[in-house]
This record gives sequence, C-alpha cells and structure tokens, in this order.
Amino acid sequence: MPGPETPVYVISVAAQLAGMHAQTLRQYDRLGIVTPSRTSGGGRRYSYRDIEMLREVQRLSQEEGVSLAGIARIMELESQVDALRSRIAELQEQLEYASGARVFAAGPDGQIVALRPGERARRRAPGTSLVVWRPQR
Repeated sequence: MPGPETPVYVISVAAQLAGMHAQTLRQYDRLGIVTPSRTSGGGRRYSYRDIEMLREVQRLSQEEGVSLAGIARIMELESQVDALRSRIAELQEQLEYASGARVFAAGPDGQIVALRPGERARRRAPGTSLVVWRPQR
C-alpha cells in the first residue's frame, strides 16, 4: 500500500475524494495552494496528504470564510512550522547525545579527541589515556 506522500491519484479521483470539482483543484495548483506531483507527460498526481490538504482548504474557505490568499499564507506557515519542528527534533537528538556520558582520548602531547559511542581509542604512543566525562545534573 502506498504511503501518504506517494502521488497516485489522478485529478478526477482526487477531486472526488476531496469533494471538489477538478477545475477547483487546477485553480489551487495555479495559485500554489496545493501543488501535486507531475508525471513526465505533465499530468497531475495527488497523494493522500494532498487530498487531506484539499479538504482543509475547503474547510477554511467554506466554514471559516478565509480568502484564498489567506489560505495560501496559512499553508505556507504550516509548512514552515513542520520544518521547524523537524529541526527541533534534530537538535534535541544532538543535545541528548552531547549531554550524556562522553569518552575522550587524551594523548601525551595534550591533544584531546572526542570518541563516538562504541569507538575505540587508538594507542598512538605510550601514555595515551581515556577519560569518561559525565556532566553534573
């Protein structure tokens, strides 16, 4: 079964699933509100996520009375929020790694190298030592 991002629906099927006319989908595409994928021949292919977005556009327009320009801005902002949430998750993962126990290798010349989890220090010279650092909480 295709995932929610897989473009599989032709415009007539997408219009039916979204409860709209195909011409409305073409207009939304021209305005950049919901932009489907294209085949090599130029045909539109909608994903399940696109259909969900079309339903949301319809809801905002009909129930909330939001203009198409307002809907376009809302969709743009939601896309930015999704990108920011993804970046926050990446940074939290990096922070969790950085705040946990870390292992460093220190050589006799004073050079210090952080080791990845599971990585072994190479003994380049006698006197190389390992240090485990755990931050105080």
